[in-house]
Amino acid sequence: MRYIKLVVACALVFCLQAAVAAPLSVKTVMSGLDNPRGLALSPWGVLFVAEAGSGGAGPCVTMRGQPRCYGPSGAVSRLRFGRQERVLEGLPSYADPAFAEVTGPHDIGFDWFGNAFVLIGYGDNPALRSQFGPPGAQFGTLVKIRPFYRWHSWQVVADLAAHEAAENPTGGELNSNPYGLLVLTPGQSFIADAGANALLEARWDGSVKTVATFRARGMGDSTDAVPTAVVRGPDRAYYVSELTGAPFADGSARIYRVQPGSAPTVFADGFKTIIDLDFARDGTLYVLQYATGPVFFGGPGEIIRVARDGTRAVIAGGLDHPTSLVAAPGGVIYVTNHGNLVGGGEVLRIVP
Repeated sequence: MRYIKLVVACALVFCLQAAVAAPLSVKTVMSGLDNPRGLALSPWGVLFVAEAGSGGAGPCVTMRGQPRCYGPSGAVSRLRFGRQERVLEGLPSYADPAFAEVTGPHDIGFDWFGNAFVLIGYGDNPALRSQFGPPGAQFGTLVKIRPFYRWHSWQVVADLAAHEAAENPTGGELNSNPYGLLVLTPGQSFIADAGANALLEARWDGSVKTVATFRARGMGDSTDAVPTAVVRGPDRAYYVSELTGAPFADGSARIYRVQPGSAPTVFADGFKTIIDLDFARDGTLYVLQYATGPVFFGGPGEIIRVARDGTRAVIAGGLDHPTSLVAAPGGVIYVTNHGNLVGGGEVLRIVP
């Protein structure tokens, strides 16, 4: 299954505070979010979160055997001076009737000038986007916002799903689901496309190129990589995490190191369902696992700290469907929790 299914029923809800050691400081700093996904800090240290939304009244199409209905319910919220506010609404979103699968804004990032970029997911053959009518062309894209001018104004700057349709870098079934975003110099972004099993580079002129591809069914592997995040490491190389495909076996997820022009190499393995990762300023790597059960998405999520010498330690467990983290200055970690809920998502501030 190449579509990254982030929402599954979970019989148990774990309490983060009860699952970790006493010295851990945990505080809820944002709440009431609609399917929160990617987190990012602006150049001025303001925290932003992309909300995948809740779909809407339609147009509706059948995807993966279930109806999915479009609505402009995707959004972006920020935390500034301790105040939570929604700064952008009207972004594309679709959901099934039970809100078990919601797709919309998946990640957010900023360039040096404070321009914001939001990644809109999709999760199917790009040719089928037209079934949503005119709004369908907005899925599988990178959009740009100019926060200094009008937060409500945005435009598509790169069509990542169209690149999958034209190039199909892994050679398998056509599928595009942009999920992880890294914004670097003005005009340059890198995207982990979970559906295409590829790392892409997009520029403001609309050009998109494939930087690397990862394991996929039909390429000698029994499962897909499903890349979920991309960050740049202290060595200036790119690091890409993978969720893996069904059955999401324990220990099967890897982190790849990518140097453009060379094939990806495995940097670390033995993880499960990695949904995000980030480097702190001291070179420590923080890895977010969506679930910890032996198969599928069972068990709570957790944050693993990987020291520069490779040693690992779980610093926070008991997370419920976490979807993103960011390592902030001062040793602070922000992480989304309840990332599968409409109106129930939150962001936690954690100080290990």
